[in-house]
Amino acid sequence: MRRYQPMRLAQLGGLLAGVADDAWRWRLIAEFLEEYRWEPAGERLALLVDEPDSTGDQRWDVFLAALAEHLAARDGHRGPSWAEERSLRQFWFPFNTRAARVDAIVHAPAAFRRRGVFVAPQELEVA
Repeated sequence: MRRYQPMRLAQLGGLLAGVADDAWRWRLIAEFLEEYRWEPAGERLALLVDEPDSTGDQRWDVFLAALAEHLAARDGHRGPSWAEERSLRQFWFPFNTRAARVDAIVHAPAAFRRRGVFVAPQELEVA
């Protein structure tokens, strides 16, 4: 019998690459976040260190870098080195309604904001 292994961010990137539907992508992200939360704090960083292959969409590639840095910082660590240089030239609002944009501009976590990805914190608490 195989022992349970939580999803790694690199695996999430591979799953996102095979999906065109953003709603399904958010479901996968929610699953990753749920598994991440259940891991002991001392083991979480290992889920972030491997660089994901490209998803085929630069916006999602940058999102993964921001997510890795954000989660690492919440646990008191620096983000993985592979994530440092990823950023967008044009701002991206994954949830692009008027209210979501305003909320994201005001409340986006720093790791996302500095990369040009504007997502409200509650969108990262979907699980």
